[in-house]
Amino acid sequence: MFEGDLSGLTAAEVLASAAEHHAVAREHEVSVLVHAQQFAALHSVDRLPRRDRGGESGRLRGRERGVVLGGAGCPEIAEFAPAEFGAVVLGVSAGVAAEFVGQALALLHRLPRCWAMVQAYEATPWKARKIATACLDLSLEAAALVDHEVAGIIDSVTPARLTTIVKAALWKADPEAAAAAAKQKQRERGVYVGQSDDNGTKAMYVLAASGDVIRFDATINSIADALKTLGDTDPLRLRRAKAIGILADPDYALALLTAAQEARTAATTPTTPSRPADPADPAAPSNPAASARPAASARSKHPAASGDPAPTAPTDPAAPADPADPVDRNASDPVDSTDPAGNTRSAARPDNPANPGDLGDRVDLGEWWMREPDDETDRDAPHPSSDLPDPLDTPPRRPPPGPGNPTLTTIDDDDAEPMDAAARRALNATLNRLDGIAPGTSLGSATEPGASGRGPTRRAAAGTVRTVVYVHLTDQTLATGTGVLRVENLGPLLADQLTELIGHRPYIVKPVIDLNHKIAVDAYEIPARIRERIKLTYPVEQFPYGTAHTTNTTDLDHIQPYDPLGPTEQTSTTNLAPLRRFTHRLKTHGRWQVRRLDDGALEWTSPHQFTFRVDHTGTHPTWPTPDLE
Repeated sequence: MFEGDLSGLTAAEVLASAAEHHAVAREHEVSVLVHAQQFAALHSVDRLPRRDRGGESGRLRGRERGVVLGGAGCPEIAEFAPAEFGAVVLGVSAGVAAEFVGQALALLHRLPRCWAMVQAYEATPWKARKIATACLDLSLEAAALVDHEVAGIIDSVTPARLTTIVKAALWKADPEAAAAAAKQKQRERGVYVGQSDDNGTKAMYVLAASGDVIRFDATINSIADALKTLGDTDPLRLRRAKAIGILADPDYALALLTAAQEARTAATTPTTPSRPADPADPAAPSNPAASARPAASARSKHPAASGDPAPTAPTDPAAPADPADPVDRNASDPVDSTDPAGNTRSAARPDNPANPGDLGDRVDLGEWWMREPDDETDRDAPHPSSDLPDPLDTPPRRPPPGPGNPTLTTIDDDDAEPMDAAARRALNATLNRLDGIAPGTSLGSATEPGASGRGPTRRAAAGTVRTVVYVHLTDQTLATGTGVLRVENLGPLLADQLTELIGHRPYIVKPVIDLNHKIAVDAYEIPARIRERIKLTYPVEQFPYGTAHTTNTTDLDHIQPYDPLGPTEQTSTTNLAPLRRFTHRLKTHGRWQVRRLDDGALEWTSPHQFTFRVDHTGTHPTWPTPDLE
């Protein structure tokens, strides 16, 4: 194996050297799995006090118990053991460590053929571990059938083909479980929000009945067209994104659609003398307000049908389905259809949030588990479904529109020029009027309807709720309007992106919270004002390699245990740290120790005396690095 400078090697020699390094890395990966199996054996449930072995009967609340990781047939081990293995060996959270140890045990006890291939360096370890996870809910006998089917092909076929083969093997091994999984998929419908964000963008993905998604997509298109009619020159995809915020207020959305329809009518209808409505005239509207309502449509017209990207008529979400629409509104799966011009169009699908009707480069929600592992993801964090990918981990790829990529939306005018500052101010003024905000008023504050005081007043919308946004910024950014700031649950933003976040809507500026100011109470219970400061100070839990975000329900642990007979002010912003429930139990019952250092960081010591420093920059092991030579 070549060591040192690679600049003198030929391309063939670089490939050969890299292949040798990769082989050594695989050997080390297999060795780590063996170590995980042995570490689990050293922490057999037999080593726990008898009262803590399985079940809740006779066991003190929160104490360590025996758990089975990896599925039926794997030995029961001490619950807290994987956390130390993950922190010391893998540098991952306790949840990811438990999954890793479970996979190692499953390969040894449930998938012996796959494990033999891994030990012979004829199968990639991470692929075998993912197969173990896929078989987690199978019986020992069913797992053996999958083991027999796939062991010899783990590295001889592509990951995509292996995914299909494993799925078929799972269904063959346990058809009843496959049927139950299919029913579970129907119960997974919902609207989910991504857990991480970049540059002020937050993703949302929807799993719903295909007919509902199609109608929702058409409504979004209608609002995007309405914005264009009212002067918004941003590309369609950006206007569709804005429509999400507008739909959050149904009254506002209706006002905007109505105003756009009136503007289009005024622009296309010749001026004629007005006349009173004649009840006998069938052409006269029976309800004057009805003439201003947007036209109902349950679908959007593909641009190829007319050859001209004309604006789509606004949609009434409550309108009944079009009988001529070939899309089955009650179908559980999207179907494809043909528009009047003979163009194939695709049903809206949840694969691609950026383009719900896009069929190109689909991401199969059932095949995500064969991707490369991501140890930074907290497997214990709440998630709507174990089979649903985070769209922010694998951004959907969207091919350019064309004959081979039909969609339900009008043509995406990506070449449109973004609005300049003056045009955007004019558009915001129009939107303010539609939103019930008096023109010319400052948006620096807001008052409730009927309240006295300066600032814009706004109509009361049913179900209107306040949204609290925490912004972290320096005094320099506040004074100059430039630099980087951080918004809770959004991440870093440029200072000028704060305007986009607030938009044209009214807002209230609250006083700055000084997190350097110590607050304490003489009680064990933690008041809301202290909890708020702890949440803002520590965005994630403070256990080594913790990944769980701090929320209003996160456990707050007393670093120095609370003593009812001890001194005052034991419950303070300097003696509390956020921990999720499992790591809180580790600290209380798992022989982990923690202390606050002089600079505010936390120093954790594991049961076997490995130490970690946890501060605002993350987790840093502080024991001597072993010499591997």
